[in-house]
Amino acid sequence: MARIASITIPAEKRIDVALTYIYGIGLQLSKKILKTADIAWKKKTKELTTDEINTLKNLIEKRHKVEGDLRREKMLNVKRLKEINCYRGTRHARNLPVHGQRTKTNSRTVRGNVRRTAGSGRRASAEKT
Repeated sequence: MARIASITIPAEKRIDVALTYIYGIGLQLSKKILKTADIAWKKKTKELTTDEINTLKNLIEKRHKVEGDLRREKMLNVKRLKEINCYRGTRHARNLPVHGQRTKTNSRTVRGNVRRTAGSGRRASAEKT
């Protein structure tokens, strides 16, 4: 089991897919990292040598913002938007959609107005008819 950026990546998956378990790394970025590290993307994680794992660790730590640092930066960006009272900040504060989606019919889960299918709330009748 390899640990990269304080995440244990799965041993049975290909390395390009396994790197996507790290927050902030998608499939395209993982392939770019593997190309830079000169590692075949078809290899399984358990087939990697310790030198290859160390190379991946160093590349990710030095060049990319992942996990806690990235989450912290996103949180600070949203906090800044809320403090300056811009439109996006107020939408974040009210837990409403931020990117201009309609709210009359959609976004029920965001607003907390979740409806089930018709008839799901009925109780079973007490007597047989």
